[in-house]
Order: sequence, then structure tokens, then C-alpha cells
Amino acid sequence: MFTGIIHHQGLFKGYASGRRELAVEVPEAFPSQREGESIAVEGVCLSLLRREANTLFFNLAQETLARTNLGSLKRGLKLNLEPPLTLQSPLSGHLINGHIDGVGKVLRIVEKAPGRRLTISLPRNLRPFLVAQGSVAVSGVSLTVAGLGTSSFDVELIPLTIAKSNLKDLRPGQTVNLECDMIGKYVYNWLSRGKSRV
Repeated sequence: MFTGIIHHQGLFKGYASGRRELAVEVPEAFPSQREGESIAVEGVCLSLLRREANTLFFNLAQETLARTNLGSLKRGLKLNLEPPLTLQSPLSGHLINGHIDGVGKVLRIVEKAPGRRLTISLPRNLRPFLVAQGSVAVSGVSLTVAGLGTSSFDVELIPLTIAKSNLKDLRPGQTVNLECDMIGKYVYNWLSRGKSRV
């Protein structure tokens, strides 16, 4: 589990084993994690395969490559990182499980002092899970839906988010990983099936 509050960024170092592994260089301040533990990389929950000095290696499953943008990264790209939530961690963002629902594309960026506003395309099948003023995770960052259309949505970035995450580096045309609100997905699923049979 994660919160979408980003305190660390890493550098994408490249792929290995035919894109079955992802290598990320992390800052010295990044918390120590043991092999097998989960880390959110661009919002994607990945299991740590091994650590070599300041470089972390993760396995990339075919499902991960199909559902996220982790298979099309460019060397040197900054990646949002979040260690897993603990029972002592403050829940400052919203509950995120790191299971990406789909990929969106940045359509527009508008400077809106003191921050900026992003318009992101929304895959049609995800539209029922977003609500105005609800929560959405964009590349692992917990954000509020500021505007909602039939095929896109808006989010606003405050200065702190711009400073702490890689969302400041986004340009129109770039892809981002999307995770809709977990509670909303469960509620929608229950209502679409009708009443519970308990």
C-alpha cells in the first residue's frame, strides 16, 4: 500500500534481460529495502529483485509492460519512487495499491500561479471511476480531479508537488500511469453487480 506522497526520485538506468528487468539509481537518502519488498515506481508496485550499491533492480512482468508505461522509458528519466506504507505512516494522500488501471497522455499544460494545471486523456473504460474532486494517482502522485470530461480530466499541481515529483518535467504527448480511487472501484463493482447475496 502507498499514499501517493512523493519524497524521492530515482534515475532510470536501463533495462536488462530483454526488458524483463528495470534498473533505477536511487539517492542515498532512499530508505533501505530488502529483496522481495514492494516499492512504487511511477505508481507501479514492483518487487525489489536486488540492490547493487545505489541501484535497485526490479522484475517487469508482461502484465506490467502491457498496462503501464514502464516498457518505454528513456535512460536518464527521473522516476517517482515511494516506499511502502507502514502502520506508523501518516496517510497524507489517499490509499493506492500500485496496480495501474491504464495509461493516459498529457494533452495540455497551463501555468496557473502558483502552480500549473494538466489535462490528461482518460481511457474510456476508466471514466466511471473518476469523479470531480475525487482522488486519482498520476505516475504515483496523489492528486485531486479538478475537472472531468468524457475522455479527459484535469489536475492542478501545487508548488510542493512540482518541487518533489517528476510531474514538473512532463510535456504534452508524454504518457503517465493512472490509478483510480480504490474505494470508488469497489463501490462501482458492487453496484454494477446488484445487491450482495450475503
